[in-house]
Amino acid sequence: MNEGLIPRRYAKALLKVAQQQNCAPRIYALMKQLARSFADQPALNRTIANPFVSAEEKVRLVNIAAGTPDGDTLFADFLKLLIQNKRIDLIRDIALAYSEIYRKENNIFVVTVTSAQPLEDSELERLKKIVENHLPEGSSMEFTAAVDPAIIGGFTIAINNERLDASIKNELKQLRLKLINS
Repeated sequence: MNEGLIPRRYAKALLKVAQQQNCAPRIYALMKQLARSFADQPALNRTIANPFVSAEEKVRLVNIAAGTPDGDTLFADFLKLLIQNKRIDLIRDIALAYSEIYRKENNIFVVTVTSAQPLEDSELERLKKIVENHLPEGSSMEFTAAVDPAIIGGFTIAINNERLDASIKNELKQLRLKLINS
């Protein structure tokens, strides 16, 4: 069976229940934090998948990684369901799927601007406004800025899965390809 299908099903079910209980944005925040924790701590995924780690310890680690507040019954019940169904090792993929589905349903675009050096606040605000003007009406964005000296100069803008590359590295690559092909 497709590995992505099972996490998506759990994510859709969690979103549906969260919407019924009017807490979908809170669960979205938990899932974003959980995905970020898995990205920052690769050992976390190995620990959750380890059959010798107790279910209680896995739940405790997931709650810490997600920053779950005390008394969050929906998330606690969801983790119990995953433990019962022996699917706790899919929690990272479920968190990613939930975030993707939630963003799609709420017209949220993930925008990342990458530059060779940190941009000034005024430049970032200008880029934010430009991107906002090109997004569909009624949508919002989660905007982040990153620094990657490898692009040499200029910037790249990633909006969901699309990318605008206005970097010097890309310009040099295009020039090299033209010289090779001519």
